[in-house]
Amino acid sequence: MRERKPFVGGNWKMNTNRTTSADLTRGVVDALAPVTGAETAIFPPFPYLLAVRSILRDRGSSIRLGAQDCYHKPDGAFTGEVSLDMLKDCGVEIVLAGHSERRHVIGENDEIVNTKLKAIVDAGLTAVLCIGETLDQRESGHTDPVNQRQLRAGLADVSADAMERVIIAYEPVWAIGTGKTATPEDAQDVHGKLRKLLGQVYNADVARRTRIIYGGSVKGANAEELFRQPDIDGGLIGGASLKAPEFAQIVKGAAASAKA
Repeated sequence: MRERKPFVGGNWKMNTNRTTSADLTRGVVDALAPVTGAETAIFPPFPYLLAVRSILRDRGSSIRLGAQDCYHKPDGAFTGEVSLDMLKDCGVEIVLAGHSERRHVIGENDEIVNTKLKAIVDAGLTAVLCIGETLDQRESGHTDPVNQRQLRAGLADVSADAMERVIIAYEPVWAIGTGKTATPEDAQDVHGKLRKLLGQVYNADVARRTRIIYGGSVKGANAEELFRQPDIDGGLIGGASLKAPEFAQIVKGAAASAKA
């Protein structure tokens, strides 16, 4: 059995409404009830956090409630932003930072991502730092430099002790929502290099303990093969997390990989 407990997060992005978010939550809770061996979180849109939290609590579920984004200031004149105190008040335990859609659609740079990540861990929450290269960067041979830059920049001024509250998510941009998935071997190659870099930036213990998960068109059919790679500790799931049976199959694949 591997030391690091697999983590699988379901990022719903800008999907669902009040009814379907509740239905999906119930479906995920029921589907995962018999599954052990993997830590799970769901990341609904902001408006549905309280409703989802209520269902998780009423069902006695161990599924963690996550938020897709945050703002680093505690309060003030920041129209449209949501603070970490607000998220904690809604029961959020884990927050994404630097998802590719925040980087490439919204325009967040490494400095913004780092500011948010530090605020997340300082608030006592778990941060998922998302990194990954675009197709152009991959085809031009820049996969490693891009990922290493994003990792170093995202973790700037984050202490080794704080790394207990950080998960790294490698999400190649070219594989998100495209149906394309890195081969298990290609994904493992990147994950292994990221773990080695963590050892250089921090120490061998941090590198050994930090979970590095994969995201990019993961489905029930390919999840276990991906997660059986020695340095892949689960996944951050987009589209497939909107279907409870499919998401449950992915979590089962993660749980099975932990026993291999």
